[in-house]
Amino acid sequence: MPVWKKADVSNSFIVGVGMTPLSKHLTLSVKQLTAMAVDAALQDAEITQDAIEAAWFCNTRQGALEGQHGIRGQCSLRAYGFEGIAIFNTDNACASSSSGLMQAHAAVSAGIYDVALVVGAEKMNYPEKRTEMFEAFKGSWDRDLADTHMEALLAMGEGLELPPEALTDTGERSVFMDIYAAQARFHMHRFGTTQRQIAAVAAKNHWHSQFNPLAQYQTPMTIDEVLADKLISWPITRSMCAPMSDGACAIVVASKKALHKFRKDRAVGIRGMAVSSGTQRTPDQVERHLTRIAADKAYEVAGVGPADISFAELHDASAIAEILHSENCGFCDYGDGGALVESGETRLGGKRPINVSGGLLSKGHPIGATGAIQVHEVVTQLRGEAGKRQVANPRLGMTENGGGFYGLEEAACVVGIFEAPSA
Repeated sequence: MPVWKKADVSNSFIVGVGMTPLSKHLTLSVKQLTAMAVDAALQDAEITQDAIEAAWFCNTRQGALEGQHGIRGQCSLRAYGFEGIAIFNTDNACASSSSGLMQAHAAVSAGIYDVALVVGAEKMNYPEKRTEMFEAFKGSWDRDLADTHMEALLAMGEGLELPPEALTDTGERSVFMDIYAAQARFHMHRFGTTQRQIAAVAAKNHWHSQFNPLAQYQTPMTIDEVLADKLISWPITRSMCAPMSDGACAIVVASKKALHKFRKDRAVGIRGMAVSSGTQRTPDQVERHLTRIAADKAYEVAGVGPADISFAELHDASAIAEILHSENCGFCDYGDGGALVESGETRLGGKRPINVSGGLLSKGHPIGATGAIQVHEVVTQLRGEAGKRQVANPRLGMTENGGGFYGLEEAACVVGIFEAPSA
């Protein structure tokens, strides 16, 4: 582990958040979902839209499924009534809106803008375009190298004895679930992680989501129920996979100079953010995972270490991912992620709760909005406004948001560290 430098203070703040419920919003458009989230965020910040100087709009699916390329943000935000301001479009796969927040944070910290808006909005469900819905996932890895990358991923699990059901063709699914299954098999083979430990992550997060009124799923599940669910790609069952979700989230970011215009007792500090891409590495070089690179940099910028984090929202698009990223973020040693979830430390009421929102697995995963939604949960927790799922006395919260795949790992990762209001 690096030696963490002396802590710095935040120089930009989240002063407003708002999101829609996550679901299959078949009758709502991206513009309508955007308006709902922006309304909520502006109301939360107690400002009107005239206070916004720049906006980042984050979306991944409108091009593939609606033919709306290039100016998605201008379309949705002009429809809301924003005119004349700078509007930037950010598509970084599942890490789109966390990337948008990183850019807004940088611009506000640099003094370019005093008040900025980040919006993640996504529709993934188009029943009349079901083939295209699944094909769209393939745009978030290198199409030229897809076969080569899949061969390398499948080879990661070589040597693991597989049960007969592992050879079953389970039918329609996202290609990413095959990728997560390959990563799970590697972890099982190298570290002895069990399918039951992976299921324990899903059971924990489904249990958490019953306390989140905005979650897509709000029904608790046991480990045995998770294991008995429909097989997707062994060892992954359906309950270990994030659903296709529609929804939106908006975040208002303000500079320290402008903070006097907002309620300081509800302003959450952006203590540190970092973004990484991958490197050429072998499967065994787990310490070079791009999430470890981003987490280490975020800790350095924030001046803190893993032991200082009160709770975290990690990118559990599949249950194995929470195990991997709890290790990559330094919450346990490599190979100990399965044991960590079984210990109860990551459950609400434990030493360091993870995904108390329900995570992507149960809360939902509207891809372009997911990073912002993770931040929404962290802000809600740090303000002490999370109700029945409230973490006790949180000081620092972390988000980890991966996007796409390249080679053996995600293509992009954004890690954020946020601190509770000071007054």
